[in-house]
This record gives sequence, structure tokens and C-alpha cells, in this order.
Amino acid sequence: MNQTPTHSKQDRIQLVHERLQALAPSKLEIIDESHLHAGHAGAESGASHLRVIINSPQFNGLRPLARHRLVYDQVQDLIPFPIHALAIVAGTNA
Repeated sequence: MNQTPTHSKQDRIQLVHERLQALAPSKLEIIDESHLHAGHAGAESGASHLRVIINSPQFNGLRPLARHRLVYDQVQDLIPFPIHALAIVAGTNA
């Protein structure tokens, strides 16, 4: 895994997108919400606030917490920098 800190909005989103491909998503949307946190300590450090909307067949039969853990497992080394906060909406293909 690439552990080089990435600072631009596009680089952060691309890196998360690449990592989440391991979950074979049928839907994947990554939204940078950093602008909503202006003045917040994490935003001041240049870190990012992202929202991930993901559906994957790997989530079938799993409770929401287990789905979130699968997502976090893919990006854990990116938190707290360059990603300060990650909001997750994880659904199944059902």
C-alpha cells in the first residue's frame, strides 16, 4: 500500500477509491466534505473530511458495524492523516 501522504483533494479521493476496490464495490462514491468543517482543527491541518457511499456484495449478511470495519480496514493507515474524518454509508447489493 502507498503510505505517502497525499495532500490534494484529487489525490486523497483517488487513493481512497483505489483502496476500496479491494471490496469489489458495485457502487462507490467519495465526496470531499472538508469545506463543511472550515475552522475545525482537522481542516486546519490540511487533513480531509470524506464521505464514502459504497455498496458491495461482500457486505451481504453483515451488520452495519461489520461493513464499516471492512471499509476502515482498507484505509486505516490514512487516518488521522491525510484523512481526518470518514463518514461511511455502506450497503448491500440486495
